[in-house]
Amino acid sequence: MAFDSFGAFIVMEGHGPYVWTCYFVFFLLMGAVAYWSLRQRRFVIKQQRRRMDSTPVRDQSPAGASFTRIEPSQD
Repeated sequence: MAFDSFGAFIVMEGHGPYVWTCYFVFFLLMGAVAYWSLRQRRFVIKQQRRRMDSTPVRDQSPAGASFTRIEPSQD
């Protein structure tokens, strides 16, 4: 679809207000989701830092399971 002028592009044969409103709402919602996501990320990081700072440091042994060698049985 080709338009004769920029004004014709904006109006889009009478459909312009609907099209541009949809674009505006889309970008507004995308901006709101991005803002909310960044804000939530900062909150979680801050919460985890507070949690790590408040927990006492235990012995410096490595975390996880301890392994014991099991000798094969000699049947």
